[in-house]
Amino acid sequence: MIRKFITVIVTVCACFAASTLNAATIPAGTTLTVSTVSLISSQTVPGRSFEAKIAQDVSVKGNVVLKAGTKAFGKVTTSRANPRRSGPLTVELASIAVNGRRITVKTSSVQPASHPQTARQAHYGHTAGTTVVNPQTRLQFQPAAPVNL
Repeated sequence: MIRKFITVIVTVCACFAASTLNAATIPAGTTLTVSTVSLISSQTVPGRSFEAKIAQDVSVKGNVVLKAGTKAFGKVTTSRANPRRSGPLTVELASIAVNGRRITVKTSSVQPASHPQTARQAHYGHTAGTTVVNPQTRLQFQPAAPVNL
């Protein structure tokens, strides 16, 4: 009976130690490069989410804490979809999927660059057309606060 009790205690301690070792924190300001999976445009409604993947490993103190290919999710913060409150397309990272959990992330906003949509716009040097962010576009975000994984 005592052996079983000791075995259970040791197993619980080992599981706790393993989960603590796997936990990591990404410091605020660390660059997180993602590659979009979804198409995003300046006509996308603010608040709508989009899917992305971490484009390159994220290391902290020499240890990889996020592997390339990890799912990430962002959201459109402003766009031209609402004519009353239109603005340039801006997006931010909202969460990262780690070990089956979605970890909430608060990052800086990014305005994806877009090339002029027509030859006429290119000739006159303006980009009044729709901004389109195609799948596989790389975007860089910086967490505003540390991210505990």
